[in-house]
Amino acid sequence: MVPEAEFRSYYNRPIVKAAVWKHDIAAYLFTGGLAAGSALLGAGGDLTGRPALRRAGRLAALGAIGASTYFLIADLGRPARFHHMLRIARPTSPMSMGTWILSAFGGAAGVAAAAEIAPALLPERGLLGLVRRAMPLTGRATGIAAAAAAPALATYTAVLLADTATPSWHEAYPELPFVFGGSALASGAAVGLIAAPVAQNGPAARLAVAGAVIEQIAAHRVEHGMGLLSEPYRQGRAGKLLKVSRALTIAGAVGAVLGRRSRVVSALSGVALLAASAATRFGIFDGGIASARDPKYTVIPQRARLADRTAGSGGTGGLAGAGSSGVTGASAGTPAAGGIAVTGGAVLGDRGDGTADAAGHSADDDSVR
Repeated sequence: MVPEAEFRSYYNRPIVKAAVWKHDIAAYLFTGGLAAGSALLGAGGDLTGRPALRRAGRLAALGAIGASTYFLIADLGRPARFHHMLRIARPTSPMSMGTWILSAFGGAAGVAAAAEIAPALLPERGLLGLVRRAMPLTGRATGIAAAAAAPALATYTAVLLADTATPSWHEAYPELPFVFGGSALASGAAVGLIAAPVAQNGPAARLAVAGAVIEQIAAHRVEHGMGLLSEPYRQGRAGKLLKVSRALTIAGAVGAVLGRRSRVVSALSGVALLAASAATRFGIFDGGIASARDPKYTVIPQRARLADRTAGSGGTGGLAGAGSSGVTGASAGTPAAGGIAVTGGAVLGDRGDGTADAAGHSADDDSVR
């Protein structure tokens, strides 16, 4: 009998090209989530009569969204590229929608933060006095608007990663929004634990626990529920970062609950949660890059899906193509039943919906470079 074929690639060269993003993008992911969580904290503090939480949340949201925008523009290379993305709105493009979400959130967060510092800067009388008296109501409205945009800000980056052909990002598309959303909640709660007195940080402690639970459940599925494609999240730099994140998240959540009467314990719990959120974003980022660089994470899962489809169709399925070659011709550019498409000699992702290009990342990524 012919022995079963072993996996090989052309001189172990990657089949999909790893994203050209640097760690500026990982920092952008973290600070965007922090901004979203802080805005939710600030709105909650405002609506429940906790001024310290409100102030901390609003100011942190503005600072974090400013940092997130900086890291994004640093990756783009020129500020004009960010401006150019605002010229059109494409609902099918995570990058386009993300740019608009970022801009809308930033404007609302900026006005809400201005409402916090206005009493210290504006006089009580005259025209500026009228502006000062209007700021509390304006701050509440814009703070709520920022909080309304916060869930989209926290999770659109997960959609952006999953929309690429990077194997371990793409496969994690059901879980990544929950990982990023939970991480954003925990990091926003951390701001309250650090900045607010213990008499006011009860909601922050509850938010920290909720975020930690959501993040850890989803992260466990990413690290253990995707078969071979979970492996990059357990190995190398990504594996170390995600282990650190898990330990710090648990420690921070426990400290937030048990240390509610201790200012020091609450602050240390907040620091742990902030560090955990950063480690999560960098770990997810590094795991995806590692999966793109090793061709086995592209080929072996595709072969497994092909085998499952063939078995499910009673053996009548198989890869479509000219003749019986098993792969579509380079000129056709259409996805085969096994999830492999060849366009100009490059293998695309297995979604077959045209969202991943031959470089291994979304067309939206190319459009801004």
